[in-house]
Amino acid sequence: MMRDLTEWHGKRYYSLDAWCKNNYGKKLYKIAIDAGFTCPTRDGRIGTKGCIFCSQAGSGDYACSLSTNPEASSISPQIQKGLSLFQKKPSKDCLFIAYFQAFTNTYAPVETLERIYRIALDTPQVVGISIATRPDCLGADVLSLLHELQVQYPDKFIWIELGLQTIHEASASYIRRGYPLSVFDNALMQLKELSIPAIVHVILGLPGEDDDAMYETIEYLNRCSPFGLKLQLLHVLQGTDLAADYVAGKFEVLSVEHYLRLLIGCMERLSPQIVLHRVTGDGPKNQLIAPLWSLNKRQVLNELQHQMKLSDSFQGKLFVQRRK
Repeated sequence: MMRDLTEWHGKRYYSLDAWCKNNYGKKLYKIAIDAGFTCPTRDGRIGTKGCIFCSQAGSGDYACSLSTNPEASSISPQIQKGLSLFQKKPSKDCLFIAYFQAFTNTYAPVETLERIYRIALDTPQVVGISIATRPDCLGADVLSLLHELQVQYPDKFIWIELGLQTIHEASASYIRRGYPLSVFDNALMQLKELSIPAIVHVILGLPGEDDDAMYETIEYLNRCSPFGLKLQLLHVLQGTDLAADYVAGKFEVLSVEHYLRLLIGCMERLSPQIVLHRVTGDGPKNQLIAPLWSLNKRQVLNELQHQMKLSDSFQGKLFVQRRK
C-alpha cells in the first residue's frame, strides 16, 4: 500500500527539497564553495594521487570560482557571486545553503576554518552551511569549533558531509579511500553526541560490487541512522586513474536501466526518516567519459519517478516490511 506523499511533496522519497519546504516553507538553493583546501590523499599524509575517481577540482567542479589559497577573503566573493546567480528568481527572498564542496573542508588550521565558516554563517541569506569532509579529518579541535558555532548560531544549521562511498574494505582499498570503516563509525558517533547532522556519501556502481553488496551498504547506514544520504552514480572522469581502468576494459559502468533498478532497490530498503540529498549526480560535461546517459539529469529523475509510480515503490517500502 502506498504511503501518504504529502510530506514528501509528491515525490516517492524523502528528498532534500521536501525537507527544506517542510522546515522553511520554500526551496533552499546551494552555493558551492571552493575554499582552496587540499586532501590527505593528495598532500602526502596518506597519498599523493587522491581518490581514484576524484577530479582535479576535488569534486568542486561546480563551485562558484576556484580559489588558489585558503584565505578567508576568497570566500565572500564566491558567496556574493552565488547569490547573484539567483537575482532573477521570482522570489527576491531566496534562502541559501553555503556548501563547502571542494576537497576536504575541515583539513586546515582551526583558525582558518572558523574564519570561513563565520563568513558564510554571517551572510543574512544563508540559513546554514554544509561541510564536505573526511571522517579522519574531524579532530577534537574541529569538533569543538563546530559545537561552538552551533551554539552561537542557533537559528542556522551546520551539516557535515562524510565521504564513505562503501562499507566494503576491498572497494575502499581500490578507490584509495585511505581509512577503515571504524574511523567512519567513530566520526559519526562523535557528531551524533554533539547533535551535528551528518550526510553520508555513497557511490553506486563501484567496480567489483554487485547489487547485493550495495544493498549491504544501505542496510549498514540504516543501523547508523544519519540525517541524510547522497547516492552518487559512479562517474568516469578524464584524467583520473579510474578512467585508465575503464579504458583498459577492467570494468563496465551501469546502464540507465540497471542504475534505476538499483536506485529503487536502495530507496526501498532505506529508512524513510533519512533525507535523500542526491539520487544521481552531475558529471562535468567537459570531463565525463561515462556513462554519458547521466548528462540528461532531468530525464533520469523523471524516469525514476515514473518507474517508482508504476511499481508502487517508495522509500522505506522494504524497510517497513522487514520490521513487522
